Amino acid sequence: MPFRVRNLPSWPSVGAALLLLSALPLPAARGQSVRHRHRARRAPLAVPAMRYAEPRSVSDLDADLASMLSRRVRSGRWGVIVVSLTRGDTLYQVNADQPLRPASTMKLFTSALAFDRFGPDYEFATDVLRDGPVDSAGRVSGNLFLRGDGDPSLSNRFLRGEPDAPMQSLARAVAAAGVKRVHGDLVGDATAFEAQRIPTGWLRRYLESGYAARVSALSLNDNLMWVAVSPGAAGKPAAVGLQPSSSAIPISNSVRTIAGSAGASISVHANPDGSVVARGWIGTRCGTRLYELVIEDPATFTAGAFRDALTAAGVTVDGKIRVASTPPGAIKVASLPSPPLARIVAAMNRESINHYAELLFRDAVRGPGRETVGSADLGAAMLQKFMTDQVGAASDAVSVSDGSGLSTLDRITPRAMVDLLSYAHRSLWSAAFHASLPVAGESELLRNRMRQTPAQGNLHAKTGTTNDVISLGGYVTAIDGEILAFSFIYNGHDRWNAKSTIDGMGATLASFVRD
Repeated sequence: MPFRVRNLPSWPSVGAALLLLSALPLPAARGQSVRHRHRARRAPLAVPAMRYAEPRSVSDLDADLASMLSRRVRSGRWGVIVVSLTRGDTLYQVNADQPLRPASTMKLFTSALAFDRFGPDYEFATDVLRDGPVDSAGRVSGNLFLRGDGDPSLSNRFLRGEPDAPMQSLARAVAAAGVKRVHGDLVGDATAFEAQRIPTGWLRRYLESGYAARVSALSLNDNLMWVAVSPGAAGKPAAVGLQPSSSAIPISNSVRTIAGSAGASISVHANPDGSVVARGWIGTRCGTRLYELVIEDPATFTAGAFRDALTAAGVTVDGKIRVASTPPGAIKVASLPSPPLARIVAAMNRESINHYAELLFRDAVRGPGRETVGSADLGAAMLQKFMTDQVGAASDAVSVSDGSGLSTLDRITPRAMVDLLSYAHRSLWSAAFHASLPVAGESELLRNRMRQTPAQGNLHAKTGTTNDVISLGGYVTAIDGEILAFSFIYNGHDRWNAKSTIDGMGATLASFVRD
């Protein structure tokens, strides 16, 4: 069967794609040490013309996929497997048992583990507690605790308002409970997770980027903050503040305002202790500039944001901000539930949010009973047991160090991924799992892929992309209604040709029909 050739819309570089995912309302620079500049746009790299076939038998499909894998990619390793979930047979495989780096298709495993542990309707809860009595005037003789539950959703992605909307909501609830003054400290409690904030295998060069936010059971705004710099009067210091606001983070501001200019030259960085330094100049005719930084100590930052929200709600805290565990006898004052897990997983998979995956990976260890401290090592052990005991994969098919796929140490086999997809398809939470995946040609990270092919609106799958990985794993329905599960993983440096090949294979599966 001859190949059809399609020229797909060009796709930006990986770095540009990551920047688009975290687009800010105003121009922003990323990283721990950044300088805002206006730069000319570069022409995006063109994706090679996509080829796909219309196989009318299993043997045709085998030949077509083999031809695609041998034609375009100059180097690297492939692992591919296609299985019919309708008939139970394997339609194609090459290196299906080869351990490969999965990149963000690792989130399929984290999604399934979380759904299996909690169910799609489960809600996390961030609690406010007190360890002392409260009198009739609303004065607490003791400390106030903000206890994290590993909730990834504490941001304005799910609550309308500013980035500190979750803290504002909790503060209003505390005020509504009658609390007016706290004579003790405000304590952030992140002890639901281990203290390690950076998973093993994350490269140092990742750590200044928003996709590698720190891991904490008490997190706010995806553990990212924006430093907002606005001009003052000519010759005067500029105004520098944080979004979300957090009184726990000191700011050193030496940005001066220059008369008449509409430009700016500003550098912003975070010190190891979490304090923020802003230097440079900004013109009086320049608007507010935003600079994104990764929050080094999420629990302290979030406690500071909560204190600011309490102040705005009319609640005074006399003591300091610190981090510690909540005592067993503390009394709950207020609580903020998360959206259902299905909504959180959908956001994670559709936008490939590493932060969500890392929290859910550790949440799975804790379970609904919150009986264990969440850690990446325990999450890896739980995933391996889940894969062998429930999914039925080989004992050595999955070896990972994180839940997002960013770790360079993660390895999975394509067969294990298809085993997982098969298990998820027949599970009680199948509908939520399927619904969480981007759809070819229509949504999120697959919006501009496989358009104007039979895969559009049909194939739904999780993408994976790093500097040396291109992967895709999910489902597609063949012409005769047969449901296929597939795993395409490429490890190597010829990523653009590999991506075109993967899209061609996806469209070919959507065009397949048996004799």
